[in-house]
Amino acid sequence: MATDNPGTTEPPNAPRSRSDLFWSFTWLALQGFGGVLAVVQRELVEKKRWLTREQFVEDWAVAQIMPGPNVVNLSMMIGDRHFGISGALAALAGMLAVPTVIVLAIAMLFATVADHPVAQQALRGMGAVAAGLIIATGIKLIAALRENVMGMAACVGLAAATFVAVAWLRLPLGWVLLVIGGGACAWAFYRLRASTATTRGDEPRSRS
Repeated sequence: MATDNPGTTEPPNAPRSRSDLFWSFTWLALQGFGGVLAVVQRELVEKKRWLTREQFVEDWAVAQIMPGPNVVNLSMMIGDRHFGISGALAALAGMLAVPTVIVLAIAMLFATVADHPVAQQALRGMGAVAAGLIIATGIKLIAALRENVMGMAACVGLAAATFVAVAWLRLPLGWVLLVIGGGACAWAFYRLRASTATTRGDEPRSRS
């Protein structure tokens, strides 16, 4: 008897309308100060449940390699998935409209105190909090790799190689994506083909 794969189950909820997409992503964008990854994961996976944890990891990976801000790419992917091009535009408008007005107002106010030492120290403190949020979210998402076709060991190895290449060797991100990301895609393709071949081999042959 086949068992359900938790990594491929459909999310229990979905956007109700284009307006739901617009206001949901507006609220998400307004919370995205600093550690935006943590906010996106909490809102879309834990609260709204539009994505499973495994689907979020996969979609976020695609959004990262596309040109433009990751969260904007992800919002358009979700909008298009449920309502086509109009859904993608509604999600994009939610990400940009209200936040743009607020950011412009903050920028004008901050310009008067940007050179003040107190303001600079405060921003450094916010940066530490943002880094902590990103690390915490990464740890929460590690469990999703258990269902990855490459296997947990390969995922950990690729993550470690990427960390060394970016944080230690300071290699250009484009080359890291091309070499390590390309290697990950090739290994995943190999594992998928091997899994498919094994499954076909286990199927009983029909009697002639």
